[in-house]
Amino acid sequence: MRFFIELSYNGKAYHGWQNQPDAISVQEVLEKALSTLLSNEITIVGAGRTDAGVHASQMYAHFDFDGTLPENLVFKLNSFLPKDISIHHIFAVTDDAHARFDALSRTYNYRISTRKNVFNHEYAYTLQKELNMDLMNKACEILLQYNDFQCFSKVNTDVKTYHCKLMHAEWISKNDELVFNIKADRFLRNMVRAIVGTLINIGLGKIELDALHDIIKSKDRSQAGFSVPAQGLYLVGITYPKHINV
Repeated sequence: MRFFIELSYNGKAYHGWQNQPDAISVQEVLEKALSTLLSNEITIVGAGRTDAGVHASQMYAHFDFDGTLPENLVFKLNSFLPKDISIHHIFAVTDDAHARFDALSRTYNYRISTRKNVFNHEYAYTLQKELNMDLMNKACEILLQYNDFQCFSKVNTDVKTYHCKLMHAEWISKNDELVFNIKADRFLRNMVRAIVGTLINIGLGKIELDALHDIIKSKDRSQAGFSVPAQGLYLVGITYPKHINV
């Protein structure tokens, strides 16, 4: 049978989600825990790849297992796993359900701290400069007019297309933080961090608002803004069609 896992993790200690030859990943730690508790070699497939240092408050992955899962597997996993990975739910799905390819949308948040805070400097990007939120949200409206985001993608990536369907993009202010929320059917590598860096430059007046059209049309990563640090980025939501549930 095929099972989905819903989990969250603090990405600070990991070199991203996906297995790496010479660095620890969330996938590796979870696979080892499942393999140990189920006494089988378990391979898991994630809904996507988060980069080193990126966090996830909601992530999904799937695995196959021939047998009945222990009723207390979630409890056992959480006891076995390190404190920075938490399992929320494990449930059966149809045999062809796929954590990556069946995802309808993914939502990311990026957090900017507008003042020095000793308690969140590792979980937000500290930027103590005045940003023009109105311009940054007008830039979000421009983003929604396009579907080719090659200019925000890492170069030398192996994707077949740079097209993404953006569904939502918005900046909001919450206490001493600015939070960027973006939702799409898929994201390119480094895309959100490059978009945030570009919008910050617009908010600082370093890039004219209308220049965003030319940046996107250029398909050239060097034309867009800087890539913001990983610690402020969170995968916060993934949606699936109802028919994958058993």
